[in-house]
Amino acid sequence: MSWKKSEKLMDTIRHYASFPATGVSLRQMVQFGEKPSSGTLFRASQFLAEELPIRLAHRVQELETLPDGLSEMPSVKKVADWYAQSFEEITTLPRPSLSSQVRERLMKPAKIAGGKSQAWLSEATPNPSIEEGQYNSWTPVSQQGAINNGWAKGKFPATRRYFAMVDDTGDWPPELQLYNQKFAQTLHRIKRRHDSVVTTMAQGILEWKRKRQRMQIDNNIQSFLDRFYMSRIGIRMLIGQHIALTDQNNYRDPSYVGIICTKTFVKDLAQEAIENARFVCEDHYGLFEAPKIQLVCNPNLNFMYVPGHLSHMLFETLKNSLRAVVETHGQDKQEFPVTKVIVAEGKEDITIKVSDEGGGIPRSSIPLVWTYMYTTVDRTPNLDPDFDKSDFKAPMAGFGYGLPISRLYARYFGGDLKLISMEGYGTDVYLHLNRLSSSSEPLQ
Repeated sequence: MSWKKSEKLMDTIRHYASFPATGVSLRQMVQFGEKPSSGTLFRASQFLAEELPIRLAHRVQELETLPDGLSEMPSVKKVADWYAQSFEEITTLPRPSLSSQVRERLMKPAKIAGGKSQAWLSEATPNPSIEEGQYNSWTPVSQQGAINNGWAKGKFPATRRYFAMVDDTGDWPPELQLYNQKFAQTLHRIKRRHDSVVTTMAQGILEWKRKRQRMQIDNNIQSFLDRFYMSRIGIRMLIGQHIALTDQNNYRDPSYVGIICTKTFVKDLAQEAIENARFVCEDHYGLFEAPKIQLVCNPNLNFMYVPGHLSHMLFETLKNSLRAVVETHGQDKQEFPVTKVIVAEGKEDITIKVSDEGGGIPRSSIPLVWTYMYTTVDRTPNLDPDFDKSDFKAPMAGFGYGLPISRLYARYFGGDLKLISMEGYGTDVYLHLNRLSSSSEPLQ
């Protein structure tokens, strides 16, 4: 039986969409999750049970009011329904009834060495890669109402914080553990449902381009996609982190807190991305050997990051470079020029530069590199919604999403992705990763 959204559900979604999202930094996620107990996980579940519906509601509302008939495209409607259904699943999950003692204990912060209590996590700082409001779509229904609700200027109700440890000196009741499990299962289901959002949304843009006979998308749609995908990175990060923390009791790698690795070794990840990109390139062009890539990196260099994000950005960037090299020099060339990957370590940033000799890009075309679906209508592949369930292993030619989405991943934790080209020679891509990890998510 297919799922249908009711008018009542849409009213609830509109209500939730009138609240702002709460930003979380990488450092907060790590402090919070070092030793999660049932009590701590329950507080995290409480936070997400309020935070995720707000974020999902913003997206549903925006998906329903897109310019120029885009909301009417079948694939866009499909994505809007997934978001609404996920919203419904989280908001209708029954909460456990807890005694007043348990409730009181949940509000008590854990004692840390030296007997001081750790009330809150360190504050998130503004994200240096984002201009204020750059990825915002949120406008409160009534500014005054928001202020009366105490939502304005950071006076959030105490429940709306991403928490540190709870006082864990005794056992927690079984209802609490049961709720934690149910909540994690719900998140699993939602994560799977949204696996192919990027490709389905791309399909929706294609449907729209064909219907409207457009070659390029305009700025409004471009900035909508930036907001939409940035928000998706945030939602998946919070969900992935929570699922991993819930499962963490089964296996322990001491350098991981959820999906964040406190010691992400850049050289190992870069090496792996190089091998993957070369393999995809050989496969795509039928080459005996892909162009070589030289890596210059201190083998001991490590920092706190989400390895999945870094792998994705490196893989996409390298794939672009290899494609440019092969297409500029021709598939039958005996010896391709070497692409260089240089990793530098600063106090504030770790920067990875990828330098290729793939002929470069004319300066007038650089803005197009950041547009989604930067392909011509006749050359755009028809996206089979199943070809890429993870949204990560896009084909060599892809559909013009590699760089813009990689830049969002970089900016999400306060980094950036920049491109400098020498037409007639090659391109340098600079991937800046913020080491300090206290900058807040850019919120929608």
